[in-house]
Amino acid sequence: MIGDIAKRTGTKVNTIRFYEDIGLMPEAARTAGGRRTYGDAEVRQLAFIRHARDLGFSTDEIRSLIALSANPDQDCKEAGSLARRHLASVEDRIGRLMALRDALAAATRDCEGGRIADCRVMEAITSPPDLAGGRRV
Repeated sequence: MIGDIAKRTGTKVNTIRFYEDIGLMPEAARTAGGRRTYGDAEVRQLAFIRHARDLGFSTDEIRSLIALSANPDQDCKEAGSLARRHLASVEDRIGRLMALRDALAAATRDCEGGRIADCRVMEAITSPPDLAGGRRV
């Protein structure tokens, strides 16, 4: 049942339904009473989706990975390529987050109280740094 697979995989019931609606999960078999039922293959696929989401893969990337997994004897070059593109995206985001951290640290370090008109935090927000290059815009 859907509640069981939700508990086994740590996935909310409405998320499972959503994954079925967008085709990441196959449409569940139904009992005579209309209740969804799942087997071990669906549990494995949902666990795969959850782990891929935890790693930050997009829905389209997960869809590609699922399609690749349907042919286990093929070369894994395409999966590696997809993972390398995702890694580059993650590294880019890390770089932008580090620049953001540095900008916030500088703004809060220079904050000594006083008038809002002289506030370093307000100045940093009013004139944010270019997070790609670390300079003010």
